[in-house]
Amino acid sequence: MGASKVSIIKDGNTRREAMQHILNDLKAFEKMMDDGLFESGVHRIGVEQELHFAQNRDWRPAAVAVQVLEQLKEDPHFTHELAQFNLEINLDPMDFEGECFRRMEHDLYSFLKKVEIVARRFDSHAVLAGVLPTIRREDIDLKNITPLPRYRILMDTLAELRRGHFDFHVVGKDELKLTFEHAMFEAVTASFQVHYQADPYNFGRDYNWAQAVTAPLMAASTNSPILLERRLWRESRIALFQQSVDVRNEAQLMRQVPQRVSFGTGWVNGSALELYQDVVARYRSLLISNRKEDAMEVLRQGKTPKLYGLQVHNGTVYKWNRACYGITNGKPHMRIENRVLPSGPTIVDEVANAAFWLGMMHGMPEEYSNISEKMEFDDAKNNFLKASRQGLGADFVWPGMSKRISSTDLILKELLPIAKAGLERANILNDDIDQFLGIIEERVKTGRTGSQWLVSSFENLKKSASINDALTATTSGLSRRQQIGQPVHTWQLATLPEAGSWRNRFHSVQQIMASDLFTVLEEDTVEYVAKIMDWRNIRHVLVENDEGKLSGLVSSKNLVQYFGKLKSDNPPACIRDIMTKNLITIEPDTSISDALTLMKEKNISCLPVIVDKKLVGLISERDFVRIWEEVFREISNEDIGNIEGEKIIVDNFQ
Repeated sequence: MGASKVSIIKDGNTRREAMQHILNDLKAFEKMMDDGLFESGVHRIGVEQELHFAQNRDWRPAAVAVQVLEQLKEDPHFTHELAQFNLEINLDPMDFEGECFRRMEHDLYSFLKKVEIVARRFDSHAVLAGVLPTIRREDIDLKNITPLPRYRILMDTLAELRRGHFDFHVVGKDELKLTFEHAMFEAVTASFQVHYQADPYNFGRDYNWAQAVTAPLMAASTNSPILLERRLWRESRIALFQQSVDVRNEAQLMRQVPQRVSFGTGWVNGSALELYQDVVARYRSLLISNRKEDAMEVLRQGKTPKLYGLQVHNGTVYKWNRACYGITNGKPHMRIENRVLPSGPTIVDEVANAAFWLGMMHGMPEEYSNISEKMEFDDAKNNFLKASRQGLGADFVWPGMSKRISSTDLILKELLPIAKAGLERANILNDDIDQFLGIIEERVKTGRTGSQWLVSSFENLKKSASINDALTATTSGLSRRQQIGQPVHTWQLATLPEAGSWRNRFHSVQQIMASDLFTVLEEDTVEYVAKIMDWRNIRHVLVENDEGKLSGLVSSKNLVQYFGKLKSDNPPACIRDIMTKNLITIEPDTSISDALTLMKEKNISCLPVIVDKKLVGLISERDFVRIWEEVFREISNEDIGNIEGEKIIVDNFQ
């Protein structure tokens, strides 16, 4: 989908035209393979860095990418992503040798500093995170889609294929279950994609090895554990991305047709041609390239075809390890694109992750060159899913092991030595090998991944602060530590003052509302509701109808009035008989001052907070007492708020 010159396939004629181009491209690809035209014996690497923008005030997603890119338009390294709160940086390809990781680190810092400087002009920050902890459901909306035709085309195409809601269900320490009308959930994720130019004539061997080592790589690199206040998988991106573009119907699910985002269906027995043929056979074409090319005619002219049709189709199938065709200096080549790594937690951690993977790829021992004969594909796939869910807590099936091996033992005893040998074979500087693989070693030994830091910070903070403050402080602390640049295994946990002063934390209703609510149904008895209010020491209970929509509210005042008039021979009353109807409600982005004014004008003690007629929270007098207590405490002791949460020094970037 990186290509902007595409159109939706809307009818049979267009579909046949698109398929004819794809088949012609496959024919040309096969001929290039047979004629030995692919570049071989050369190893280059590349990187794509995705990131989020967060508002300076409350660290919520900031839809500023269009403005930022307008000011960076002279530099081709920066490009759009699906949402206006995302951006992508593409590094120039580099030879896999010598100082390449030092150069990678330098270039990433340089480009990220450029982005950060411009973002601050729009009161925002660039944040490296697989999932931004402060994102809320209302941010995942088509209003935040990047206003470029290709993204609207993608959303429309996926919605048409789905012919219904997109359902998301992820279970970790908490559970998240949501339904959306669109596939914008994809924009929640940000990755750090690494490319490795592989031998095109032994591509199956290299690709299978990449699949096998994906699980331990994932276990050591997780950085996406929190979404919508829930602690989910250690790398929640994997589940979210797979479900966000899942357009399979019921019949396809019954036939176990793979998702468009998947680990794959089996080992590769031959060349990259086999992978491409599988992608064409299994997945329907969604788009057609507007750039026409007769690939076979281009070959007859002694030139290298672009393979536009095949490229566009392959770009709509998101394998976690994806085969990529490219051209350098007129010569075609094949790359493996590793898509599993998350953005962050720091640049130096990302470069360490890249060094670990590339070292393993380049250092594949002879004994693993036929991994498909020594390991079941389903074991490699299950290893990957376990690593995504559990991180370094996962254990794996591995060739030559009579029983499961812990991720830490596999990495420390088996794979780090392989990675070191691979980097030495590529003539990487010894100091760089020691530095970057040393980061992986210490991270694995301590268990301090990005995910662990995020979860530990969040859980520690919410013991004494609201969930909103805990998320804000965690995200602010993440950004602050990224710019200092020390690897994540050395970090101290985030602290509450990093959330900023009360001016940052108490702006909108969603920052202070209660979301852990007790609700009842209209048919429930008054006595039952009274017991709930007594047990939980609460003054308000909200009432929902059978459709899950808010229909009323019961207050302690309602109960006093009811029981004051109750006679001994009265039958048990339903809550609908005494509840307050025609409620005054607000939305989550309502300012706190507007909510307080409304409560005063209407002489009410609470306000339900709704989205699409569904209850999401409640704000009451008790919440205002709590926040004013915090405000007065900060005002009386200015040192508490003197962390300057809204200021991070750009010069900290290396």
